[in-house]
Amino acid sequence: MKAMILAAGKGTRVRPITYTIPKPMIPILQKPVMEFLLELLKQHGFNQVVANVSHLANEIEGYFRDGQRFGVELAYSFEGRITDGELVGDALGSAGGMRKIQDFSPFFDDTFVVLCGDALIDLDLTEAVRQHKEKGSIATIVMKSVPLMQVPSYGVVVTDDTGRIQSFQEKPTVEEALSTDINTGIYIFEPEIFNYIPSGQEFDIGGDLFPKLVEAKEAFYGIRMDFEWVDIGKVPDYWQAIQDVLTGQVKGVSIPGQEVKPGVFVGLNVQANWDKIDIQGPVYIGGMAKIEDDTTIIGPSMIGPNCCICSGAVVDKSVIFEYSRIGPGVRLIDKLVFGRFCVDKTGASIDMQEAALDWLITDTRQAVLSEPPIEHRAITELLNEALV
Repeated sequence: MKAMILAAGKGTRVRPITYTIPKPMIPILQKPVMEFLLELLKQHGFNQVVANVSHLANEIEGYFRDGQRFGVELAYSFEGRITDGELVGDALGSAGGMRKIQDFSPFFDDTFVVLCGDALIDLDLTEAVRQHKEKGSIATIVMKSVPLMQVPSYGVVVTDDTGRIQSFQEKPTVEEALSTDINTGIYIFEPEIFNYIPSGQEFDIGGDLFPKLVEAKEAFYGIRMDFEWVDIGKVPDYWQAIQDVLTGQVKGVSIPGQEVKPGVFVGLNVQANWDKIDIQGPVYIGGMAKIEDDTTIIGPSMIGPNCCICSGAVVDKSVIFEYSRIGPGVRLIDKLVFGRFCVDKTGASIDMQEAALDWLITDTRQAVLSEPPIEHRAITELLNEALV
């Protein structure tokens, strides 16, 4: 059985992470989200997968290769070109990417599934395909019902009593919403869908293809299913996803490492004297990290591999990517630290380097002063209030 993973987007709403990491490679406790999708596809018999790639394509292809170690056959459709020796992404849109694969060689010759590469899902794909075929649908959207107050964050699908799709609403207000069923970015198609997708131009599944299907009164259905769906559309979504994984709210994702204290899991060779650290789980700390004495770590928190948390620092419900050095006395509450950026859970970020604050949060591979200047220490005390 065949499937496609949409992996070509730039992930602008997940910046600064996606400056250097494509969305499908964003790690959930050190495991890329796309790896979870491949495992799900394999579980349900989808063993031939093509991913369209564009932004930072080499990162995706270099990790997954031909898919062999994940139990599937995996190929890539690159959207872009080489300019001055550099790969330049030029995405064709989700439906345009499907069309490019089909134009190259008719890969999609039977019922196939399309998944967005930036969501963690636990869906019975076999049952979804069964319902799709039972309805005789040319296209099916897998929907999920959400509380009415959450509707403004999503694309809403409006169906009739049989499940046939009538219209869409993009992030309606609570008062305007005609449904609480949302589009999860999980689609099932028949090969005839390509009659509605033009070749050689940018074309979107949600914005262009689906309205054409409604207008043509095609057999186009939405099926409501109850399943785990963690969308990583924005930085706050990612921060929340890590919180949910650490607290056990996401099925099928366990915390890796060795449990050294209740709820505290660590990777290989972590340097820490647990008797001199105030730590409250759930916490994950990656391998080769250093946690100095007199630090405070409050879960749910994730500290990536090769990090250093300096004496007196506080990490409280925060996510810290690899090779981050959190300076002495720095307090991080509800934060995400990625490279030189410190991001709060609303998505607002500080570029520590541009703000000349990079002695507070630095790279562990970078040499640091053994004793910061007095003026730095004074500014640190003032700015800690801003970081909290």
